[in-house]
Amino acid sequence: MEEDEPLQSEAERAEVETRTTSEDGQQVSASEFLCHCCYDILVNPTTLNCGHSFCRHCLALWWVSSKKNECPECREKWEGFPKVNILLRDVIEKLFSDAIEQRKEDIQQNSDVAHSLETFQKYGNDQIPTVPNTGRINPRGGGFFSGVLTALTCVAVVLLGYHWSSREFEDDLVHKPVAKWTSKEVIHWLEQLGPWASHYKERFLLEKVNGRLLLTLTEEDFTKEPYSIENSNHRKAIMQELEYVKNLGVKPPQNLWEYKAVNPGKSLFLLYALKISPRLSMLYLYVFDYAEAFLPFIHTICPMQEDKYEAIVPKLLDLKDPSWKQWREFIVKYLFLPYQLVAEFAWDWLDVHYWTSRFIIVNAMLLSVLELFSFWRLWSRRELKTIPHRMWRHFWKVSTQGLLVAIFWPFIPQFVCNCLFYWALYFNPIINIDLVVKEVRRLETQVQ
Repeated sequence: MEEDEPLQSEAERAEVETRTTSEDGQQVSASEFLCHCCYDILVNPTTLNCGHSFCRHCLALWWVSSKKNECPECREKWEGFPKVNILLRDVIEKLFSDAIEQRKEDIQQNSDVAHSLETFQKYGNDQIPTVPNTGRINPRGGGFFSGVLTALTCVAVVLLGYHWSSREFEDDLVHKPVAKWTSKEVIHWLEQLGPWASHYKERFLLEKVNGRLLLTLTEEDFTKEPYSIENSNHRKAIMQELEYVKNLGVKPPQNLWEYKAVNPGKSLFLLYALKISPRLSMLYLYVFDYAEAFLPFIHTICPMQEDKYEAIVPKLLDLKDPSWKQWREFIVKYLFLPYQLVAEFAWDWLDVHYWTSRFIIVNAMLLSVLELFSFWRLWSRRELKTIPHRMWRHFWKVSTQGLLVAIFWPFIPQFVCNCLFYWALYFNPIINIDLVVKEVRRLETQVQ
């Protein structure tokens, strides 16, 4: 009988571990708090939308293996990212503290469980919070912020209609031969050289200078009556542009809309590429489009300080190689603030594209903030070592998409391309505003 006493005490201890007495004297059994996956006491109980609760690590193991947002028991889909039921967790840990501690030690020693929990948490961090802050947003609508987005969308639609209706005359000159230009079209060409050219507009009108006459004019003619252009820098700028027109046969593109009319595919490609991968896009311009696109770009954002005639020389015709000082400024911004380069380029065209430039500048600022949030997320998760792998994967993705666009571009209707172009130009900033706000809310949630 004495040998049976240790066995009896062990059984009694097991019974104590599974049953406890509540404050009102009632017996509470651990079987009332079982997980329906492992059939053991709940650890960090996570309650789904359907009402079923599971150990968090059990739910993580289920999600990693099935990749389904479904309840393991009833298969009802859950929305958002499941959170730990704090009330239930505190009750269980208070009633069965010893059993919970033992289970937590076993879980920490299991590498598969730890990996599943980490993967599940990464998935949760990438999810956008579905429950808004009711203190700032109306649950029936978007509140004040939704109204702002609606107003911006209306402005974008109005700008879209305006540019579609008023751009026809400008686009026509980049396709129309110079010899067929009318007097009004010559004046339009002259005005686009710069504000200084308006001083000579009346003289061209009085002489009724059309395209044919314009092609016969020389620098000596501009020094005499009736033109009398005494400023040598002005004559030099006009002659430089005129020589370029003679060689090209049409008006060279001098603003965003004219460049899009001449290069519709490249414009759409650059618009999306600069948004998705600005560094790779600028590298592409340097390697494959140095003279036509990259040189005007770098001379606009990193101008030469010693160039006294920068204001009167057409921006898209400055083909001089950048100096070392320009390269140094460009490389620093290229590495750390690529979207700022795009914003600075748009800022330089405010006098030509008043509202469009502002949309581009705002979008560049928002994209810079989103990129900063991405780096912050990598740093907070201690995943900076994965940056090279992510860069290679991003490079492969962008290259594949660019190749597919190049293959299918001839078969895409022009109307579809225009819709995509204007969507990226005017509606992407509105979408990015919403993304920035959600990132800020996500950061606030993580901090709390």
